[in-house]
Amino acid sequence: LDTGAMYRAIAWRALQDGVALDDEPALGAIARTYDIAFGHVEGDPVPRRVFIGDDEVTDAIRTAEIDRAVSPVSAAPAVREALLDQQRRIGNAGDYVVEGRDIGTVVLPDAEVKVFLTASAEERARRRMLELEERGTPEPYAAILRAIQERDWNDTHRDAAPLRQAEDAVLLDTTALDFVQSEDALLHIIRERTGL
Repeated sequence: LDTGAMYRAIAWRALQDGVALDDEPALGAIARTYDIAFGHVEGDPVPRRVFIGDDEVTDAIRTAEIDRAVSPVSAAPAVREALLDQQRRIGNAGDYVVEGRDIGTVVLPDAEVKVFLTASAEERARRRMLELEERGTPEPYAAILRAIQERDWNDTHRDAAPLRQAEDAVLLDTTALDFVQSEDALLHIIRERTGL
């Protein structure tokens, strides 16, 4: 469950509707009005398709415009409160890997395994730049890095559910790891914590 996609979907809807990103009551109304759902592409076990209401926004929420809009939207307490119930309902419905900036501290504080997954801002900017290039929507590295650093600062300093490592979470820094190495490290932590 990519909870970040949920905040991105709210940001997308707000921009489509011309709602100011600092209008917390209006943002909260969007979050309470629209269900956010995830769907599968045939043959893929991970639900990568994202819907808000009747609109599929899978690609639309992965743009530089949404990158800039998501931080103020995710900082709005009314939005966080509205999405919290949806996130808990999905997360508690079965065996899920739930990803987000406040999962271990707020959304699912009793999760069996918690990993605080991180990488340097520079490495995350490099990865994001490659992702955007692959999508055909390139952005300059410096702009991506600046946006990531601003978002990190905003998310660690917001009043509602600030980004922080849960006390019982395992820290995993993937700066020097590729995807397969990161996956192996995560699986090792899960096996160690669950005995599976």
